[in-house]
Amino acid sequence: MASPVIFLKEVQEELKKVVWPTREEVVRLTFVVIAVSLIVGLFLGGIDFILTKLTQVLLGK
Repeated sequence: MASPVIFLKEVQEELKKVVWPTREEVVRLTFVVIAVSLIVGLFLGGIDFILTKLTQVLLGK
């Protein structure tokens, strides 16, 4: 079993290999995630609304 010190040294070496995104990439992709989340939320909310109304009509409420 490796010691915690060896583990942390290996983690540090692996982190040096990571290609970090630029600020512009982070901002752009953040907006993409927010936009897709809003679109999916609106879609699912719309489906829920329609199915709720349909159920109310079918059950006569």
